[in-house]
Amino acid sequence: MHAEISFLGLFLQASLLVKLVMLLLMGMSILSWAMILNRRKILTTARNDSAQFEDKFWSGADLSRLYHESNARRDNLAGMEQIFYAGFKEFVRLQKQGRSQESMLEGTYRTMRVALSREVDRLETNLSMLATIGSISPYIGLFGTVWGIMNAFIALAEVQQATLSMVAPGIAEALIATALGLFAAIPAVIAYNRFSYQVERQENHLANFMDEFSTILNRQVAAGGN
Repeated sequence: MHAEISFLGLFLQASLLVKLVMLLLMGMSILSWAMILNRRKILTTARNDSAQFEDKFWSGADLSRLYHESNARRDNLAGMEQIFYAGFKEFVRLQKQGRSQESMLEGTYRTMRVALSREVDRLETNLSMLATIGSISPYIGLFGTVWGIMNAFIALAEVQQATLSMVAPGIAEALIATALGLFAAIPAVIAYNRFSYQVERQENHLANFMDEFSTILNRQVAAGGN
């Protein structure tokens, strides 16, 4: 309780610029936590959805039946199922046009690659903002600290007899800006590194599925040609 009162008191005593720096850093911290919770939910959902669809895909279900099931809810597809749906749809379209085996497979692969890129972009949303907050927050806090200490020493120069009790409050309120900068930066940096790793793993997982699905389609075309 005493720490809360002290923080509030130091905040109220700070200069206008230092107050603005503190408010900015608190706002950045709140924003980063909102993005962290949102990204965590989206990435967890993406992993679970991919695992469920992959189990269904490798259970031996007919590809045409899987496609029709996905087509029935095509507006809500994402991740691995979206890649499958986009690829199989393009494969069927090119097959109806009587394209060659090589042309069908290349067209299908390009379509799945586009779907993969869109999925990665969706998973990476706001990660750059987290990186920015993690990078600049300490410097913003340091700026507030330097400004506060500078004002404290300027005020100290105006008195004839300086004491520690006179300069301590000004320095303390200035150092809070640095603490807030670190408070905003550390969770953002940790979350960015963790989420970037998870997105990379998910991208590799989807790319492997895409290659395996292309191999299956290649076998189907070769068997149909024979």
